Amino acid sequence: MGVVGAGAFGRNHARVYHTLQQAGHVRLVGVVDPDTARADLVAREFGCKSFGSIEQMLTTHTEVQAASVAVPTVLHLKVARALMQADVDVLIEKPVATTLAEADELLQVAAAQKRVAQVGHLERFNPAVRATLPLINKPMFFEVHRLSEFSPRALDVDVVLDLMIHDLDIVLTFVKSEVKEIRAVGLPILSGKVDIANVRVEFESGCVANFTASRVSTERVRKLRFFQAGQYISIDYSRQDVLVFSVNGVPSAKSTNDLAPQPSVNPQIRVAKPAIAAEEPLLAEIKAFLEAVRSRGTTAVSLEDGRRALALGLEILAEIARHAGRVGVGLR
Repeated sequence: MGVVGAGAFGRNHARVYHTLQQAGHVRLVGVVDPDTARADLVAREFGCKSFGSIEQMLTTHTEVQAASVAVPTVLHLKVARALMQADVDVLIEKPVATTLAEADELLQVAAAQKRVAQVGHLERFNPAVRATLPLINKPMFFEVHRLSEFSPRALDVDVVLDLMIHDLDIVLTFVKSEVKEIRAVGLPILSGKVDIANVRVEFESGCVANFTASRVSTERVRKLRFFQAGQYISIDYSRQDVLVFSVNGVPSAKSTNDLAPQPSVNPQIRVAKPAIAAEEPLLAEIKAFLEAVRSRGTTAVSLEDGRRALALGLEILAEIARHAGRVGVGLR
């Protein structure tokens, strides 16, 4: 294994590979970053070598089979393409690219080179999300909040592609319907890009999803709530926790009857909690990637999945720009 990018995300990938190496599952050969001092720091921490370029790593270690791409989004295509053309499988951090044309080129290269390529939509591997999937029948309304304090990390993209894209991917996975209409507003606050956004998405199924994302908040919130017939389900991503509220007399969703009951203040409402198999989402994500590499099978989050979330994110940003133009608020 190799890791390309020695920032916060790259360091975390290296940490997980190092943990798996100690268990005998992989061998982390190196960390790549043009900032060699930063690469040296991460490499020393996790007992591997540092390199200033992909070519340097692959020349020194021709046995590299797969790598994480944890560089700024604008470099995803360049780095992932170089790796795949060198017959290296890739785990690409989200968002998969900055444009749909770049995402399409990644799809073409992966197909031509017969490479395994997975996109790092981390919340897919959150134990709370995994526990919720069997409970879904036909969601009709979502309320989603993802708020963070300001950080200089990932300012090469707007908050929609930085933070909200996690929730766009999850809602697309849950709803499985085409988008009908988007309403959106967003503003730059501390950076030159949109830092806070509120979005309403209506799907062809009739489902409506409201998203709020901010990277200029005073608190950290990661919550998704949704309603389906006779049922309200609340996911706390940070706590890896799920609560299911069901109206008595309404047929239960699949697997709901097997949930552990919880105290309820209303006798007409049953409160239950699914069992959660606790696991660090990044560890689960990387293990899924490695399994796909070994089996040459399909990935848990495909390039097509990454493209779909990116397409919705870009449509939202276009609607934010249109709204800004209508109300006379300039976006920098």
